[in-house]
Amino acid sequence: MSDLPRLVCASANPDKVAEMALVLDGIVDLSPRPSGLADVVEDADDLEGNARLKAAAVCAAAGAASVSDDTGLEVDALDGAPGVRSARYAGENANYVENVDKLLSELERAGAVTAEARTARFRTVVMVVWPDGSELTAQGSVEGWIAEQPEGTGGFGYDSVFVPAEGDGRSFAEMGDEKHAISHRGRALRSLAEALGALACEPRTA
Repeated sequence: MSDLPRLVCASANPDKVAEMALVLDGIVDLSPRPSGLADVVEDADDLEGNARLKAAAVCAAAGAASVSDDTGLEVDALDGAPGVRSARYAGENANYVENVDKLLSELERAGAVTAEARTARFRTVVMVVWPDGSELTAQGSVEGWIAEQPEGTGGFGYDSVFVPAEGDGRSFAEMGDEKHAISHRGRALRSLAEALGALACEPRTA
């Protein structure tokens, strides 16, 4: 049996799960979300609230510590939108392409045509909730801008139009797994791992 802390992944998004597993490999024993568990309604007002809703629900269902994340893309020209509604920007059942299309349309409508006018950031909040109700939270962010059109075939969500300021001009979708070194989710997960280590975290349930 692994000596690593066991965490149940709360996300139902396979793309997020893959990123979390990659970054946390060798740090935690990441177990899959319980099968058959209904989607958690993410109706909190901020990223932390949504992360808590997901982690708490899966923790209760699995009877074990659960880790969740919530991520938002904040675009300055759109007053921080899509923000907490990033996954549902074009509608409750919107897909990645529809969300990106709406984002680009809204920026065009706002007259934001230069890179300087299209500044944005990704923010991620990750949270662990244990069965005893205790919590651990970590955050990560990355600054950048929104490209005029999608570039690259990797990643997911808004990766094809987000160009990190710390990069070399490529979008996250063009960077592939390289993005984890500077990405919002990579930073949040590494911060979480450090916090877990500082707590000398042991599995609190079998």
